[in-house]
Amino acid sequence: MLELGNSTPPADDLIQDVSEANFMEAVVDASQTTPIIVDFWAPWCGPCKTLGPALEAAVKEANGAVKMAKINVDENQMISGQMRVQSIPTVYAFYQGQPIDGFQGALPGSEIKAFVDRVIEAAGGSADGGLSDAIEAAEQMLTEGAAADAAETFAAILGEDGMSAPSYSGLARAYMALDDLDQAEAVLNGVPAEISDTPEIDAAHAQLALARQAQDAGPLGELLAAVEADENNHQARFDYAQALHAAGQVEEAVEQLLQLFRRDREWNEGAAKEQLFTIFDALKANDPIVLNGRRKLSSMIFA
Repeated sequence: MLELGNSTPPADDLIQDVSEANFMEAVVDASQTTPIIVDFWAPWCGPCKTLGPALEAAVKEANGAVKMAKINVDENQMISGQMRVQSIPTVYAFYQGQPIDGFQGALPGSEIKAFVDRVIEAAGGSADGGLSDAIEAAEQMLTEGAAADAAETFAAILGEDGMSAPSYSGLARAYMALDDLDQAEAVLNGVPAEISDTPEIDAAHAQLALARQAQDAGPLGELLAAVEADENNHQARFDYAQALHAAGQVEEAVEQLLQLFRRDREWNEGAAKEQLFTIFDALKANDPIVLNGRRKLSSMIFA
């Protein structure tokens, strides 16, 4: 079972003042396992007062995937000279004892974060503290049928990052796999407003709606017989499409809904098109069923 850390490491472990006396230990040796960002600064440097705190914030946000060393150039002129620091602020990133990246001058916040992320990735790490790896592992559990383990892992990830749309979606889908649709709905109802309209959350809502429909789906044989007895029995065709989807025959369900739309696009306030969009939203955007279905639907709408 995957275990996640409970919190960001203390700031003292992530950011420290470094001198010539401990540069080898705090930067060169420490960077053998974790990348170290070195900030050369001075108290009189105006841009340093902006860059330093921004760098510290980005390092803390990385949850231990990178650390930071601050070197006062006035107090450590020898190491500054060895590193050829000609103006400040100057920033170097070390990994495995060697500089791997760097820049001079102040940067906007977005570029600072991009720099930190780039350093972490260059060292083979994850800029989100490993949460993306945890999400991938939880998705694999779900694929393999270990829904309870997946739910536990997604819940742990949300404890670390309460704004993770993939984790809310994954947790809801795990509960759906456990046939606990009410709990899945509760999870989706608790999604923060800021991420409530993301593709992952939209897909989970669509999947939940389809799961609810599947609970009431009628027998395939009887519904097919009703459609064959009267091809203009739109309700029977719609119910047949729902039953097909519940049985895992998604492509066949889409074809029946397309036929219904072709026969009467306005039936039941456009129910066929609405159901098609629900199915499309529940699948990945590049799924062949989605691509083909949308193309056929568009050709009928704009014919």
